[in-house]
Amino acid sequence: MIAADWPLPQHAFHLADAENWPSIQRTGLLSTAALIARAGLSTRAARPFTRYRDRSMRLPSGELIRDQRPMPPDALARCLDAGMTPADWYRLVNAKVFFWLSVERLQRHVAACAARPQMLVVVDLAELARRHGARAAVTPFNVGNARRRPAPRGRRTFVPLDRWLASRWQTEARPREAARLRHHPPAELAVEGAVPDLMALVVEARPIAPGEPLRLRQSR
Repeated sequence: MIAADWPLPQHAFHLADAENWPSIQRTGLLSTAALIARAGLSTRAARPFTRYRDRSMRLPSGELIRDQRPMPPDALARCLDAGMTPADWYRLVNAKVFFWLSVERLQRHVAACAARPQMLVVVDLAELARRHGARAAVTPFNVGNARRRPAPRGRRTFVPLDRWLASRWQTEARPREAARLRHHPPAELAVEGAVPDLMALVVEARPIAPGEPLRLRQSR
């Protein structure tokens, strides 16, 4: 999968709430669904965490799960593919771990989370793909935002990495619509389930204080 003409950036970025960092160091980066499963919650007890979260919520195991305010159900209902419900979409994204693929998108995320201490995690993207590419997909936009003229979306929005490397956005296009331009850059990389060996992939990890502007120490 990794070739000399690797078309993606050298690094990918994850922004974690600082409270979760000790847990991430111990067990790696887990999706919301994986964190819920690890907490051993019953179906009833897990329900508030799996539905739309209008605020950040804390699992009984201690991890803080981010809110989903940028994608409320009414906004999602207007942009989802036929046959998909907002509940389906929340299940889809809750099952994945996300990395930003551009500094600009990372900067916007840092600004949105400025009220709380954060941990910036920079990983070797090619090595991440080598280890977890079979469970990885790329997206053409920020799938966690459904406001302000949201892009249509569905399961097709998550293009498997190997498929994207072979044919870019061909499988992401809706029926009878042209595919995105080949040079359209991916916004995110999403890994199904978890990245348990995250610490082996980290090239930089440092805290960001509330309100602190983003400053990257290494060239990208």
